[in-house]
Amino acid sequence: MAEPLLIAKNTTPVYLLPQMANRHGLVAGATGTGKTVTLQVMAESFSRIGVPVFAADIKGDLSGVSRPGTANPKIAERVKKLQFSDFSFYGSPVTFWDILAKDGHPIRSTISEMGPLLLGRLLNLNDIQEGVLALVFKISDEDGLLLLDMKDLQAVLQFVGDHAREFQTRYGNISAASIGAIQRGLVGLGEQGGEKFFGEPALNLDDLMQTDSNGHGVINILAADTLIQSPKVYATFHLWLLTELFERLPEVGDPEKPRLVFFFDEAHLLFTDLPKIIEQKVQQVVRLIRSKGVGVYFITQNPLDVPEEVLGQLGNRVQHALRAFTPKEQKSVRAAAETFRPNPKLDVEKTITELAVGEALLSCLEESGSPGMVQRALICPPHSQIGPITPEQRQQIMSQSVVAGVYENTVDRESAYERLQGRAVQLSSGGGGQPQPWYTNIPGLGTPSSKGGGRRGDTLADAMAKSAARSIGTTVGRQIVRGVLGSLLGGKR
Repeated sequence: MAEPLLIAKNTTPVYLLPQMANRHGLVAGATGTGKTVTLQVMAESFSRIGVPVFAADIKGDLSGVSRPGTANPKIAERVKKLQFSDFSFYGSPVTFWDILAKDGHPIRSTISEMGPLLLGRLLNLNDIQEGVLALVFKISDEDGLLLLDMKDLQAVLQFVGDHAREFQTRYGNISAASIGAIQRGLVGLGEQGGEKFFGEPALNLDDLMQTDSNGHGVINILAADTLIQSPKVYATFHLWLLTELFERLPEVGDPEKPRLVFFFDEAHLLFTDLPKIIEQKVQQVVRLIRSKGVGVYFITQNPLDVPEEVLGQLGNRVQHALRAFTPKEQKSVRAAAETFRPNPKLDVEKTITELAVGEALLSCLEESGSPGMVQRALICPPHSQIGPITPEQRQQIMSQSVVAGVYENTVDRESAYERLQGRAVQLSSGGGGQPQPWYTNIPGLGTPSSKGGGRRGDTLADAMAKSAARSIGTTVGRQIVRGVLGSLLGGKR
């Protein structure tokens, strides 16, 4: 059995039990109280016992977990205060990811895998427009049109718009205004990096659950300092990844340690303006994903940012200082205090406002599954570097990564865009002419190309075959793998 994780210490140590780590957790506190360092300490502790981690790097300073720390007065003071006699510095194995493909390996999904529900949220569609988008996906399935990247969806949108009257008797009215709204949303999404996110090869979830030669779990760091400027994209990406893990991983029951720990930083962004139907499914995912061996840890400024139904499922709590200058903030402090198992020797509500930087109230689940009594303690100092690494150090780590070269080159196999282009050519000249106007009028579409991709050693055919196996080329297959939350909303994968 894996050794307990020492997270904090005061008169007594505070341990996070690996067998209880998939019961989820919360790290909360005001800005500047030490949440990022707590995340770093927890991530490197999980890595040390062989548990892979996924976390977004919003401020750019989490990358330091990849390198050994160095002695400085603050670290020395904390080590002395906590009476660590054998404290040492070390780095953890890291894989860098970046949707924009600048500061990490590209990370992609297909339009089909994202599905109409989350895509509609990304595009800020209303109910009517979301209904039209769902019809577009259904028509694509029935007509054998794979939706892999943004040009596929653009092509099908224009095809459906041009033939709206033909579909009207089967599906009802498909308004040009709704088609136009979706198209405008796609343009905006493309400007935020959507063209780089949607495509193939799509992310293989196994690549997030790697260990190094020493058996240490790889810490997957998503570069998010630019992504966070588009909060809805940031939140929807995390929701997509979380639900993909839920839908694709097999049941493992209660393992000795998690298969993966997922840190959701700035968690309030997930629940802002979240449609009720998605919020209910988020609650379901959080409740059930622990049986897949995944622990989810929400990081946010205020515990009230997390809905009560989700908050009640977060068994491991780290509460940094909160401010109480306004009635609303005072209410938040009381609410945070009430979530802990009481300690007769500690006035929790008062203590929350008195905590120093790097100090926290902690309650971790005991072996029986019941929450431990809340304790005030100092967070352990990280063994790795506090602050960012240099661009050169990042590039060196990326070049030595096990996924180096796997995702860098895109694969553009035949899908909706190419199929519709081929039909237009056949209609115009029996197979030898130029495309019809509907094709040439789609904004931002270039000539279809096929580039090398897949894992090192794979041929282009191998990469395409693996990608095809993931998406499944038949109409029935596409409906089976349709969309994040598909099985949760009544379908089956």
